[in-house]
Amino acid sequence: MDTEAARTDRLGLLLEQFDKAREMAQVRLTGLGDEEYLWDPVPGCWSLRRRGEAVTPRAFGPGEWVLDLGAPDIPASEYTEVARQAADGMTVAKIAEDWSVSVERVEQVLAHTGPPEPDVTPVTTIAWRLGHLHFEFAGGWEWAFGEKRQDPKLMVDFTPSAALTLDRFWTVIDRWRDSIGAVTEEQLDTVGFSQYPYGSDPDDPFINVLAGANLEFIHHMAEIALLRDLYRAGQGAFQRVNPVT
Repeated sequence: MDTEAARTDRLGLLLEQFDKAREMAQVRLTGLGDEEYLWDPVPGCWSLRRRGEAVTPRAFGPGEWVLDLGAPDIPASEYTEVARQAADGMTVAKIAEDWSVSVERVEQVLAHTGPPEPDVTPVTTIAWRLGHLHFEFAGGWEWAFGEKRQDPKLMVDFTPSAALTLDRFWTVIDRWRDSIGAVTEEQLDTVGFSQYPYGSDPDDPFINVLAGANLEFIHHMAEIALLRDLYRAGQGAFQRVNPVT
């Protein structure tokens, strides 16, 4: 790396991190086929399914194919985030609205002491993870740089085609990257620059939103990379015995 040309400003560091993660992700996703894309590594996965075949109560999408989504809850991995929201002055009612849970559930989380409880979360397929990133980045752009009116969960027409998914996905990711590359220092510090309706974006400085988006991209792409490793190593046996239709 040319250290003289390297940016060390706040936005520059986030852009460099995102660009490197995107480069690695695109390489790791090369050659993704439809069977692998929809592979269930274990029984009971959340995935992409035809409408009417979804196994979760809040599956969503505007077309024939929908993304599984279960009942709202606060996972143990987010207890610290809920505590931070409360410490920053958010009311219990507002936190409950943010997480789409009851006030009683928020109070239970805030009262928790001792070691974190183990998360009991579903295993998700490559299709689910890509779909999750796709609608979040599409919605993130809409509610920061667009018209701020479309429901993110209705913006992506999910498809069982891995090639078509990736073509659409990288278009969304590159639009996001182009827009954040032009963000000003003042916009970075603007609370509510993003009005994304799911989560705390309207209450956060935009730089926090960008850092969170990087984290979301990196950790889901790492999960996808591991699933690809397992599939190539022969763990696709479950898919061959119990194909997703």
